This record gives sequence, C-alpha cells and structure tokens, in this order.
Amino acid sequence: MTRYQPIEAPGAAPASPGFVPRDEEEEFARLLLRPCFPTDSEILLIAGFDPFDRLLCLECAEGDRTGRCVIPPHIWRAALATGPAQIVMAHNHPSGIARPSDADLTTTRESARFLALLGVTLSDHLIFTAEGHFSFWRAGLL
Repeated sequence: MTRYQPIEAPGAAPASPGFVPRDEEEEFARLLLRPCFPTDSEILLIAGFDPFDRLLCLECAEGDRTGRCVIPPHIWRAALATGPAQIVMAHNHPSGIARPSDADLTTTRESARFLALLGVTLSDHLIFTAEGHFSFWRAGLL
C-alpha cells in the first residue's frame, strides 16, 4: 500500500485520490514532462507512444489569453500522424490546485472518446502543480 502525503495545509482535508506527490513521481513524469511546464502560464502536452511504450511524439499547446489550454487541430494531427497506440495528455495548473476543473473533466472525456474512435487509447491525463500531479487514471476517471 502506498501512503500519499496531503497536498493541502495541515488540518485540511486529505489529498484526493489520484494525487502523486512530487517526490514519488515516476521518471516519465519527473524527467520528461515536469521540466516542460512554466510556473506562470498553462501549457498542455500530448505524448504519443507505440505499443512498446516508446515515445513517438511530444506536442505542445500553449494557453490562450484566459490562461486556458485549447487543443488545436494541428496538435492532434501531428500527434496522430506518428501512429501512436496510446496518448498521455498532461498540463499544469499554475494556481497550485491539482484537482481537475469541469473543463479538464470534459476535455478528458471528449478526448478519450475521439481517440477510441481511431483505435488509440488515452492512457492518462496528468495535471501538474509544484507539489506533484493528479492522475485521471489513478483516480479512476479514465
């Protein structure tokens, strides 16, 4: 059994299921994804993998003036052109709140359905903060 440290202040509610503290992150999250995220603006990454979990592509979409990330069609085209078997989405929350927003939940559901039509699996959607990251897969939301 893995014990997770809370992301909230002492005495607050415990961390939500799906949260992975920074010091317990897997190498993929810690070494490949985390360095791509600035602390002051939201960035979204799409990583494509072949059936043997080899990285095929890493596409980046920057947030707009509202700070929200939109996945433009050219990002999906570039990622899907590599023929991935699975996709991992990841973005950061500069606010420091690791919980998914309603927009995050909707985008994840729609992306999973879209990719499934193409025979591609959405393996996870990660939300990074300074303290760690939230995993939709670990939280049972995928």
